[in-house]
Amino acid sequence: MFHKEGHRIIGIAIFIVVIINMLSFYIIPEGWGQNLILIGSLIFLGLILQFFRNPKRLFQNDDSHILAPVDGKIVVIEEVYEKEYFKENRLQVSVFMSPVNVHVTRYPVGGEVKYSKYHPGKFLVAWHPKSSELNERTTVVVENSVFGEILFRQVAGALAKRIVNYAEVGQNVIQASDSGFIKFGSRVDMFLPVDTKLKIELNQKVRGGETIIAKEN
Repeated sequence: MFHKEGHRIIGIAIFIVVIINMLSFYIIPEGWGQNLILIGSLIFLGLILQFFRNPKRLFQNDDSHILAPVDGKIVVIEEVYEKEYFKENRLQVSVFMSPVNVHVTRYPVGGEVKYSKYHPGKFLVAWHPKSSELNERTTVVVENSVFGEILFRQVAGALAKRIVNYAEVGQNVIQASDSGFIKFGSRVDMFLPVDTKLKIELNQKVRGGETIIAKEN
């Protein structure tokens, strides 16, 4: 199963692979050259398909849980001052996504969308300390009945050139449902209440919509 954001790109990739191999059949003499082009083009297509895959997940919707918004690795756990929306100290948890991870962004909690904003910016590498503030990004805040307002931010990286965000202010959203997609990269930052009891640790690998980031105190 593939995410809808990849349908057009997958179609273009298939078209390119077919054309390249048809041309190689007529232009290049039969032998290792044709085989090399066929193998290379199939690897290219395979990379595109795996990037836009959208596997089924066993979601466990529970307002007393905060779930990982994306697949990847926990790269930041620290208390910081969040200056865009809360303007107070929050517990930041950041998940870095490699190109081989599933790049669907999911709502970490269910509730009402209170804030949704796109910010143009730079394309620093995702692990850069200032990427959360300087890179292209979207910020979404969902008000949850247990944890209150939870902010999560999609951050573009050096390769990611387009962030897709579905959240609209006033929507009632379901935990673990699609909130967007980051094409070719990067990270998602969450800003939680400072007294949140985390169930994850630094460098832990997580799965979007499945791994529990925190539970009710």
